[in-house]
Amino acid sequence: MEGSFNVSMGGAIDDSSKFDDDGLPKRTGTVLTTSAHIITAVIGSGVLSLAWATAQLGWIAGPVALIAFSAITWFTSVLLADCYRAPDGSRSYTYMDAVRAHLGGRKVQLCGLAQYSNLFGVTIGYAITTSISMVAIKRSNCFHRKGHDADCHESNNPFIIIFGIMQILLCQIPNFHKLSFLSIIAAVMSFAYSFIGLGLSIAKIAKDGVNANTSLTGTSVGKDASGTDKMWNTFSALGDIAFAYAFSTVLIEIQDTLKSHPPENKSMKKAALAGISVSTIFYTLCGLLGYAAFGNKAPGNFLTGFGFYEPFWLVDFANACIVVHLVGAYQVFCQPLFGFVEGWSKQKWPQSKFITKEYMINLSPLGLFNFNFYRLVWRTLYVVFTTILAMLFPFFNDFVGLLGAASFWPLTVYFPIQMYIAQAKIPKNSFTWIWLNILSFVCLIISLLAAAGSVQGLIKSLQEFKPFQSRS
Repeated sequence: MEGSFNVSMGGAIDDSSKFDDDGLPKRTGTVLTTSAHIITAVIGSGVLSLAWATAQLGWIAGPVALIAFSAITWFTSVLLADCYRAPDGSRSYTYMDAVRAHLGGRKVQLCGLAQYSNLFGVTIGYAITTSISMVAIKRSNCFHRKGHDADCHESNNPFIIIFGIMQILLCQIPNFHKLSFLSIIAAVMSFAYSFIGLGLSIAKIAKDGVNANTSLTGTSVGKDASGTDKMWNTFSALGDIAFAYAFSTVLIEIQDTLKSHPPENKSMKKAALAGISVSTIFYTLCGLLGYAAFGNKAPGNFLTGFGFYEPFWLVDFANACIVVHLVGAYQVFCQPLFGFVEGWSKQKWPQSKFITKEYMINLSPLGLFNFNFYRLVWRTLYVVFTTILAMLFPFFNDFVGLLGAASFWPLTVYFPIQMYIAQAKIPKNSFTWIWLNILSFVCLIISLLAAAGSVQGLIKSLQEFKPFQSRS
């Protein structure tokens, strides 16, 4: 799941006509703005691995998987949209609020575990991806100067550390909406590098024709990979595709930007159809054209795997866009986790001045910010920890596949289906109840297979890997 959006909840407003039914300032979102939020949330770094994923699956299973994950994501988004309002008619502000309202009990904790674990994993994945793109810029210039056969390998670790230092500084700002410009820039960057990658693929096909090393079933057993590797790579590819489409963790938050009239669920369904349709067309083009350009040897990240060498300045610019995008996206994904931990800490130790005492600091021209020593220490330790993990496990494709597999079934399928069953009061063992649960079970199997493929890939990579000595 990739991208961001910001909702500014203003201060006191005298005019009661500007309040919503819950006393908060009236929302102004429309189908158009919500569709844009969805496209921004979906299209992101997941697009980088789609050519590789399609190469593992081939001309038949590749497009089928891209369309199938899109259809499942759209369908469960429609179900989740109907669960935005609680049974008493009140709004849900977050995914966990919706689960609490419709399911309650232990499932709220399970949802929180799945959601925050995913957010934690995504921040590690973004540190890995950013460092790879930083290294790619340096390597691209090296290849341009010395030739494509030159030894231009670089260590990822200094760049992971640079990314970590940037995030330590940004993480000290308690309210990310004060940096809304960074979110807007990040969204623009995600579209920029995605379109550059798509354009470079088209240019390569126009120049060299469709790569002859493609097939209906993807990578060939014996020629490109062993039978076992083919199986695990196929499973991992499913995880990569699942990661590319995931946006359920922010769907409720997006829906909460919509005006109350017409009903939010009706507007959200239209927006989900429009947003996911655009994303599907874009992803299918990237996956298929990337496969056509590179064949079964498609790189895991088609902007850093050096399928493209020239024009080097355009490859550099695309990778710079990735870096800027993920600097902002890291904040979007870690801020909810920070808020959860800090809120829990204040409830647990309300008398601790170290945790609760706030100091006002004027950071002109950004304005006044609350400073807190506990926030400084805990957020810094969090970034340091994720930075170390990124240096220990710098494996883009397998890590992305594992994130996609881990979040797809619980957050995209299971909870939306279970909430809808509860909200619509669907009788147990009825036809609708049975086929919804069959869909959930099938998606669980797919997620487990994708996770197994990604874990196997991580294990294989670790066997050949020297910690803190990763090179691209």
